[in-house]
Amino acid sequence: MHKSASFTPEGLYPRKTKLTITISIVIVSTFYLLSSIMTESFLLDLFIKMPNVFGLIGEFFPPEWSYLEEIWPKLFETIHIAIIATTVAVIISIPFSLLTANNVTTNHWLYQAMRFLLNIIRTVPDIILAVVFVGLFGIGAFSGIIALIVFAVGILVKLMSEVIESIDMNPSEAIRASGGNGLQTIYFAIVPQVLPQFISFSLYVFELNIRASLVLGLVGAGGIGQLLNKEINFFNYPAVSTIVIIVFAVVVIIDYISGKLREGLV
Repeated sequence: MHKSASFTPEGLYPRKTKLTITISIVIVSTFYLLSSIMTESFLLDLFIKMPNVFGLIGEFFPPEWSYLEEIWPKLFETIHIAIIATTVAVIISIPFSLLTANNVTTNHWLYQAMRFLLNIIRTVPDIILAVVFVGLFGIGAFSGIIALIVFAVGILVKLMSEVIESIDMNPSEAIRASGGNGLQTIYFAIVPQVLPQFISFSLYVFELNIRASLVLGLVGAGGIGQLLNKEINFFNYPAVSTIVIIVFAVVVIIDYISGKLREGLV
């Protein structure tokens, strides 16, 4: 009767693998310590300052529920901003997605130029876009809408161009062989293959825009973020707590509905 093999760390990992893991841990730990020393930031500070954190949290409760009357208009403005920005971004991203897909755009220079432009757009954070457009168009919802449109186009085009590049090209070649033009090829061969994913990505971007519009409001780009920034500056923490709770509830509901819709599409 054979004895069962005993599993020990020495038996599980070859000596070379253990050496690699050890070296990796040492390197990561060294970089962490050097970074902590250079930035004068240590995780120990979190535990030292924990009483201050609990003290600040205590100032947020109980929430000021009477403040709801001021929240609803700004909350609806935030949702409207996200809807408008997402709708316009979806329309704009359709041609851009085709132009940045190498199996659709055969012109090398046009393809590279569009990819370069979209890379630049994705590089700029949404908060910087909001600051720029607030400076151009002034404080308000319009600046937030424009910032979110640019932000959403960068994400949508990236996602959709990759989906288009992975489609089956046989239907496209068949339509071209039978005399179909470019628009007919796109409509009958490409759209049916990418439409479910496109709708799913559009819903995902709508969720992102809801969250981003809250942050953009902190720099004056409209919506409930602008109201949140005002109450933070006035140290009205019970009102801030009320805003955060309402926004959290709305985001959870939107995430749930959007997730169910995406499950039915993909």
